[in-house]
Amino acid sequence: MSKIHRIAPSILSADFARLGDEVKNVIEAGADWIHFDVMDNHYVPNLTFGPMICAALKPYAKTAAGAAVPIDVHLMVQPVDALAQAFADAGADYISFHPEASGHVHRSVQAIKARGCKAGVVLNPATPLDVLDWIIDDIDLILIMSVNPGFGG
Repeated sequence: MSKIHRIAPSILSADFARLGDEVKNVIEAGADWIHFDVMDNHYVPNLTFGPMICAALKPYAKTAAGAAVPIDVHLMVQPVDALAQAFADAGADYISFHPEASGHVHRSVQAIKARGCKAGVVLNPATPLDVLDWIIDDIDLILIMSVNPGFGG
């Protein structure tokens, strides 16, 4: 039976001066994925990090035995497609975005998958579930927010 849940701690809660060590520590503690909360100061009122941080941390995202630990990128950005491509090129394994931030949700999903990544959507507390009607068969991940985007929580 496959595991239906994953532990994916966000590097947003890490000590930014020690990101590589922080990634190693959460993996040693049992993290299944490493989660990046990417904010652009446009879609949300905060600014975090870009693809260069993802690329720099990719070598740290592995178990002590050397098995890769997936990097899960949650884009709180608008527009979505250019940064999704940049994070795919930087080594992301999963890329999810808010449907409200995409001009064409299905195309954004297909563009992420074309780069070799798994694609997901993120639902804000007020996002209606019918947004999934046209894409449910094409996505690999649904992230349901318990807070409005732009802050940890």
